[in-house]
Amino acid sequence: MHKIHIPAEILARAVRARGREQVFETIDPARTAHIVVDLQNGFMAEGAPVEVPMAREIVPAVNRISAAVRDAGGLNVFLRYTADPDEPHSWSAKYQSYLSARAAATHKATFTRGAASWQLWPTLDIRPGDLVLDKTRFSAFVPGTCALHDMLQPRGIDTVIVTGTLTNVCCESTARDAMQRNYKVVFVTDGNAALSDAEHNATLANLIVLFADLRDTEATVALIEAGRGRAAAE
Repeated sequence: MHKIHIPAEILARAVRARGREQVFETIDPARTAHIVVDLQNGFMAEGAPVEVPMAREIVPAVNRISAAVRDAGGLNVFLRYTADPDEPHSWSAKYQSYLSARAAATHKATFTRGAASWQLWPTLDIRPGDLVLDKTRFSAFVPGTCALHDMLQPRGIDTVIVTGTLTNVCCESTARDAMQRNYKVVFVTDGNAALSDAEHNATLANLIVLFADLRDTEATVALIEAGRGRAAAE
């Protein structure tokens, strides 16, 4: 797992900003969605074109959170990064400028809808009632590129828990945009995976002050179960 380190001065700034260590004292599990970002073969298989070795290690944590959310009446959403040549919104800047021609071709082939590398990782615990959605941008909240927001709103979802890969790309982008679309965001420190500890920790440092409540799996499950118990007592 990633070795977590957030500089003390950033932790202190976060506490000063909100007057307490954690952002949320409670959540309503029935209004919570666990967003599992891009745990697909193309990121997770050994030797995959965009292999993130650490992503294989977070699967037990992801499955544990999925089970807790499901049992508490919440929603699990599994996202698939998708290269769609027919999408109406061009992303030519990425494929023509940020990637070489060879890298762009490999990336598109890897995440073309239906490809083996585009499929979700086989040991993810996906059950009837969970959602599987495709997205064509790093963030799942870019209008017109993913149906996530439109699926969450009619269900009354006000909180999202983010796990997946890569921590510093799709996961961070999704978490930031979720907060700015008025969702409460919990970002799981040992449930996200990057290519290095440095990149993973940079995201945690970026998110902790203004964008997300950072918790490990144990604390996230405890938050869900506490909310479930509180709802049952009301």
